[in-house]
Parts: sequence; structure tokens; C-alpha cells
Amino acid sequence: MPIDANSLACGLAAYKREAVITPDVRTDPRWKDWACLAQAYRYRACWSFPVEATSGKVVGTFTLYREEVGEPTARDRELAMRFAQSAAIIISRQQEADERAHGVEALRRGDRQKDEFLAMLAHELRNPLAPIANAGELLTRVLTGHPGAQAAVDMIKRQAAQLTRLVDELLDISRITQGRITLQRGPVDLAGVVTQGIETVEPRLREKRHTLTVETTTSGEPLFVEGDMARLVQCVGNILTNAVKYTDPGGVIRVWTRPRGAHAVIGISDNGSGISAELLPHVFDLFVQSTRTLDRAQGGLGIGLAVVKRLVHMHQGEIAAHSEGVGHGATFEILLPCIARPSESAVETDIAKISPRRVLVVDDNRDAADSLAMLLALQGHTPVVAYRGDEAIARAQTFLPEVALLDVGLPGMSGYELARRLRAMPQLAGIRLVAITGYGQPEDDQHTREAGFDEHLIKPIDHKALQRSLSGRAGSERSGGA
Repeated sequence: MPIDANSLACGLAAYKREAVITPDVRTDPRWKDWACLAQAYRYRACWSFPVEATSGKVVGTFTLYREEVGEPTARDRELAMRFAQSAAIIISRQQEADERAHGVEALRRGDRQKDEFLAMLAHELRNPLAPIANAGELLTRVLTGHPGAQAAVDMIKRQAAQLTRLVDELLDISRITQGRITLQRGPVDLAGVVTQGIETVEPRLREKRHTLTVETTTSGEPLFVEGDMARLVQCVGNILTNAVKYTDPGGVIRVWTRPRGAHAVIGISDNGSGISAELLPHVFDLFVQSTRTLDRAQGGLGIGLAVVKRLVHMHQGEIAAHSEGVGHGATFEILLPCIARPSESAVETDIAKISPRRVLVVDDNRDAADSLAMLLALQGHTPVVAYRGDEAIARAQTFLPEVALLDVGLPGMSGYELARRLRAMPQLAGIRLVAITGYGQPEDDQHTREAGFDEHLIKPIDHKALQRSLSGRAGSERSGGA
């Protein structure tokens, strides 16, 4: 029922935003249709007061019914207004709490939808990236005597790696801010971190003809920290990527490691375009990039340094940026707690010497399946390809694969169901099952384990991780792409 000028006492008080006093309901024309109610409950007077929230909105009314005819005294009005004000405070606080709860739930729902969208986007982008990366690796091996063709292949591989990096950064920032990344901690030699970080940008260094110098600690003793090797390499690689990106061709980039008290420092400096004083405090914020003219546009998402900061903090470290201004280069320093040198270092087996394997490759993306099979054959393995789950089972019965590389997003029979059925075949006892997928969220990794997979590799596949998997040793890249 609408509240307007024709409403009864309660509604009229809310509509007029003032007290409505009815000394005798039996003589008031507004009450003629409600006289029976007044008689049943034995009241004669009705005093209604609006309840106004702190926002100024009327959220209800406070009404007193009296058995005797009469108007409220000044004291009655004061008490009634106090009750109305108390009610207003209680109602306002409850409404604010409800609004906050609804807002929090809306944010959570938005985060879930964002994560689902990013996971789907990554999957859709990684599917075409997989055959491109496989083909690039394959051509690298067969075109060794053709320098011109090799240059084109290197271009393909660089661009595929760049696309993969952008996809990984999108997912990383979501996972890190949600606290969903778990570090694989262990003793890490910073010299190895620097070496691998440089490897990630080496093609771009050559392309832009930069001079790179690397300086290690003057004591000659290696610096060790407790951390995740792959994530620390990612940090160094991201900073180096920026140094290469924002330094003109022929520039100079320096990388150094040195002790500083109880900490170890990784420093990276360049003589590139520098960072303005206005931008410097915000370089680690999400989606922040230096302003560029069209002829110097560098691309990227403005995510890399934000990822680095969060990963460094997860290692109980600090990161700082320094620059004398535009045109004066930039320096980044990562500060990490040192640990004592481990007494023994695990020596990694040479993965280049792997016995040939019978490998079943299953993927409904024919380009991805065929290119991976071609690469495996070139490496000396014997691959067989299937594009559907039922076809894979039929081929497995005669081929008897030692390793099965299964896409989990197969139509009809999913890769999870296929893995369970292959695992149940007596003639395939001991088969190694590897999930090959564009999905890389922690729950996806958990699903593959529950389905019986031994390992989870993300498209496009890191071929060193694939070699380790074929050798029967799961590497740290279980949840990482190339």
C-alpha cells in the first residue's frame, strides 16, 4: 500500500516526516474504517512519530496507543522522540551492516566470476599457443642448417613466449592477491636465479644489442636464500624484461648479487628511459606503466612489477626502485634473507639422456596433438595420437604406452574419466599419466591428482618439464607453463 497524504496515522507520519497526533480515534474521520480495530484493542488515542535514520531517510514510525482520550504532554513528546531516535540508530546500524554484508558478498561473487573468466581465458589462449610453441621447438631442431629460416622460427618462439608470459601474469596477479599461490621452498643459490632469469630475456637482449654485465659477490662465496627457485627466477626475469623494454638499442644493463648484513641483494640497473618522480612511488602498483609516445610504445599489461613485489614479500623480502628521473635509467634491488650454504646440493640427472618411450598423445586439438607427436618422434620416442577418449582406449590396448599425455578437456569422455579407465587396464600397469591442459588453477591441479594423474603440465608445455616427466621425475613446473 503506498504511503501518501491519505494514509492513516503511521503512514501519514512517515509521509509528512512529522508527528501525527490523533486525540480520539472515534471522532477522527480517517479512522472510520478502523474503528472496530480500535474498539477490539480498547484504545482511544494514537500518537505516531517518524523514525528518521542518520542519512535523513524515514525508516519507520514509533506509535503509542492510549486507552484514554488526549494529546501528549511535552514530556510525552520528548520521551517518544528519544525512543524514535534510539530506534533510528538501531535500524541504521543494522541497515549499514546488511549493506556491508551485501557489498562483501558482491565483491566475493565478483572475484569468483573474475577468477572463472581468467581461467577460461587462459585456457582458450593456451590452446592455440600449444601447437605454435611445439611447432617452433620442432622447427628449431630440423632447420639447424638454414640461418634465414631459423631467424623466422626464433621470432615465432619469442612471440609465443611473450603471449604465454602475458597469460601467466594475468593469472598470477589474481592468484597472489587471493593468497592462492604456495611457494615450493628450498635452498636457492642466487647465482642460479640470475643465470636463469637472464635466459628468459636473452633473445630480446640480442635483438636490441644491449650490453649485459653480471657481477657476483666479491667474496667468491655463493649466496643462498630460502625460497622458490621458479618464482625468484620469475622476479628477476620480469625486472630484466622491463630493463630491456625501456632501454634504447645498444644500451647497458647490469646485474649483480652481493651480501648486505643478514640479507642478500639482487640488483638490476639500466641506462634506459628512467622513471619520473611522479611515477616512481607507484611503479609496483597494478596496471601502472610509464607514459609512452606512439613511436615508443612498449606493450605489456602493467602487471609484471606488481607480481614481483608480491612474490618478494612472500619470501619475507623487500624490493625498491631508484631513478634520477626521465632519461637517467633505473635501478631495482631485491633484498632477501640469507641462509647458510647447504651442506649438500642435489645434483640433477641429465635429462637429455632419456630412454625412448612409447607415448600416447590425446588431444581434440589436432594441431596441438600432431605437433607434440612430431616433436616426440624427433626426440627418439614412439608416439601414437588419438583425438577422442574412446579412440585413445582402443589404441592403448594394442600400443601399450608407457606414458600417456592427456588433454583433460576432451569432448564426450573427459580426460579425467579417460585417465581412470587407462589406470584400470591391467595391461597398462605402471603407466605414467600426465595431464596436458590450459587450466592452471590450484583446484585444477588437485582434480588431476584425484583422477589418478602423476603430473599436471600447462599448455604451452615447457619442454624441459616434459623431458623430466618422460623420465619419470616430476619437476617444479608441475603448475607452470613455458
